[in-house]
Amino acid sequence: MHLDNGGGAPLHPLARQGLLQALEDGWADPRRLHTEGRRAARLLDGAREAVAAVLGARTEEVRFTASHVAALHAAVLGTAEARRRAGGDVVVGETERAAVLHAASASAAAHGGARVTVGVDRHGRVDLDGFRAAVAAPGVAVAALQHANGEVGTRQPLRAAHEAARAAGVPLLVDAGASLGHDDVPDAWDLLAAQPSDWGGPAGVGVLAVRQRVRTVPPGPEDADPWAPGGVSVPAAFAAAVALQATVADRVAEDARRRALVGRVRAAVAAVPDVEVVGDPDDRLPHVVTFSCLYVDGEALVTELDRAGFAVGSGSACTSSTLEPSHVLAAMGVLTHGNVRVALDRSTTEDDVERFLAVLPGAVRRVRDVLGVSGL
Repeated sequence: MHLDNGGGAPLHPLARQGLLQALEDGWADPRRLHTEGRRAARLLDGAREAVAAVLGARTEEVRFTASHVAALHAAVLGTAEARRRAGGDVVVGETERAAVLHAASASAAAHGGARVTVGVDRHGRVDLDGFRAAVAAPGVAVAALQHANGEVGTRQPLRAAHEAARAAGVPLLVDAGASLGHDDVPDAWDLLAAQPSDWGGPAGVGVLAVRQRVRTVPPGPEDADPWAPGGVSVPAAFAAAVALQATVADRVAEDARRRALVGRVRAAVAAVPDVEVVGDPDDRLPHVVTFSCLYVDGEALVTELDRAGFAVGSGSACTSSTLEPSHVLAAMGVLTHGNVRVALDRSTTEDDVERFLAVLPGAVRRVRDVLGVSGL
């Protein structure tokens, strides 16, 4: 049972249909003037229009990129470059995803500024007073704040943060990669990046929306499509838009259903000895729940659950290059190891959740036995 749907959910059935249709009708280069090219261009324009309608944006404000990470990089670097006369600092929340943090550091270094990092509380919510002070300081080119954290589910005070940024004249980039398609994303943004594969769209495409009032400069060399050099996959973009429309159409019902399932997980997990549920218990995404287990190695627990037939994520999973635990959990001041993240898909049933909860205590106990820490 796949319970690791954050960032890579199964393809929505309607997205699959849309992808096959677009492979038939939208395979040509949309920049060409012949019939096939114009047909592909219509599909791409229709996809942009559909995404714009969900975001409450103009069609011309929506762009497709090669990936979500590419959208985040382009947003930070392109906005900072356009505003280099304002300064070189980039303000970020401490729990932003690594792509934003790395782009902020690179941009600041290129423009003689600094990456200004604002701390978070134990739920992962940004210090709003600290954020206000950071964006109001002189020399800030751009600020970034996620709508909600994909690792622990906590929503950020987006409207208040956007008001502070606008008052300071600083564009705010909102990372909606974990929330669009699952949650109502406020229109409190100047730039917004999203991840279609998170809401049941295909991989290989990202979304970047930029308000017309925001000055940006494409961060790379000159290209016919400067925000997606070489062009984007029309079938992928079309399928992403179809999936987004489909998920938004029944989001209210899905929200209630998945919140109830997550509530069940939170209550049951809290009863397991030496286990802490992290993230805000109420003001959160509807489908994400994360918990940390004392005396347990996160990777070992993920492997043990996989043997039992359950695929879950782990916020404590290290990358081979850095060998560091989750910066999100570290910023929150909670246990960074023995961490499990469950992200429910629209296909996840109550029976799936109950079977997972029946297996979990035994899996935790077996890992502790192997590590020789049972009874501590």
